[in-house]
Amino acid sequence: MTGVKVRDDESFEKALRRFNKFCEKMGILSDIKKHQHFEKPSERKKRKLNAAKRKIRKIQREQEY
Repeated sequence: MTGVKVRDDESFEKALRRFNKFCEKMGILSDIKKHQHFEKPSERKKRKLNAAKRKIRKIQREQEY
């Protein structure tokens, strides 16, 4: 079960933001979205190819600096 402990001097909004960031890092929301409907194999290939392209572009941008 995912959760965050609210600190003494922390507002609810900050704790919620921290929880959302934690879920995003763990890939929980993307996993839920992925399993909501059936994805055709061709769609899966296309999504993975686009993700690989984004990753390559990101690496290239980091190497420029």
